Amino acid sequence: MEKKRILLVDDDTSILEVFRVVFEDEGYVVDTAETGMEAIRKVETQFYHLALLDIKLPDMEGTELLSKLRSSPASVNMMCIMITGYPSLDNAAKSLNIGADAYVMKPVDTGELLKIVRKKLDEQDEMENVTEQKVAWWIQTRIRSAEINLPSWR
Repeated sequence: MEKKRILLVDDDTSILEVFRVVFEDEGYVVDTAETGMEAIRKVETQFYHLALLDIKLPDMEGTELLSKLRSSPASVNMMCIMITGYPSLDNAAKSLNIGADAYVMKPVDTGELLKIVRKKLDEQDEMENVTEQKVAWWIQTRIRSAEINLPSWR
């Protein structure tokens, strides 16, 4: 079974280290970024199943990073969870409207965060299964259609 890859984006190195250890202990492959631009570069060169994005980054707002990730073909199916120590209705609404899959407030209970991450990765797996089923159905339908329309060579 493929290990799930997670990207942690936060300018607080102590938070990155704690989350990295927690997720690696759960069997995830973890990468970190301290800025939005670093995260974008990593997403362009590496596949991630999920990203945890801090709202406040030194070079851009987390919502701007989320918007850039959502518009990039490299991360179109990646789950994105926003994390903030500065919760506001505006940030939450903006994050969810841009396409955040969840919005979590600091301080974060790591057990609860793990539950949210597992749930989002399970949802991602379900979506991929539905897509694979649709592709298989479409191929089978096309094959049957081609068989019906084959000329008889008698």
